[in-house]
Amino acid sequence: MRILKFIIVFVITSSVYAQNVESFFKETNAFLQTYVQDGKVNYKAINNDPSKLNSILELAKNTSIDAKDANTYQAFWINAYNLSVIKGIIDVYPTKSPLDNDGFFDKKTHELAGKSITLNDIEHKLLRAKFKDPRFHFVLVCGAVGCPPLINKAYLPNTLNAQLEAQTKLAINGSFLMVNVKKKRVQASEIMKWYKEDFTMNGTTEIDFINKYRTEAVPANSKISYFPYNWTLNQQ
Repeated sequence: MRILKFIIVFVITSSVYAQNVESFFKETNAFLQTYVQDGKVNYKAINNDPSKLNSILELAKNTSIDAKDANTYQAFWINAYNLSVIKGIIDVYPTKSPLDNDGFFDKKTHELAGKSITLNDIEHKLLRAKFKDPRFHFVLVCGAVGCPPLINKAYLPNTLNAQLEAQTKLAINGSFLMVNVKKKRVQASEIMKWYKEDFTMNGTTEIDFINKYRTEAVPANSKISYFPYNWTLNQQ
């Protein structure tokens, strides 16, 4: 009887957690479609009525995520990061930049999936450290213009790889780089300077990474430098 009770409780609990995850993705998708356009966030409208955002984050707070299910785990934490950035901005709104708020990334904690965690911990401990995937840098949106654009849909387990690829290609072929092919010079976002080790794994160079996603390849012997990061709020 004890074993049977344990199985019943386990099945019910697992079902509840699964429903939470599914609801989280569904509600996140609807939220982003409402408040995000062309990579910019309508913070003013969210600030006027934060109930939907708070409801989604309450779902995230009570969701259980297992890294063994890598796609669901990654999709959850990418969305959770992006929503928590928005929540962090709303908590201090109006503000001109996330950096105007001390500890925005490394001190302020968010209650997510049973953890009290900072934005930096999500990025560096739960994602980068576990999966060694440089494409995370093009989907984690830090609330600034210099960040990759926030898409107006949720990252989902069954489309995650395609979404990671699409956003990386968009960045590498867009404002993330300034290329002068004739002079063999590439200026890149400071992201590539800050996280150089992510873009030079397995003996590759930054130019190798760039050319993997560039429509028009840059010369392999191009010199790379970095332009300043724009920390202005990514506000509509």
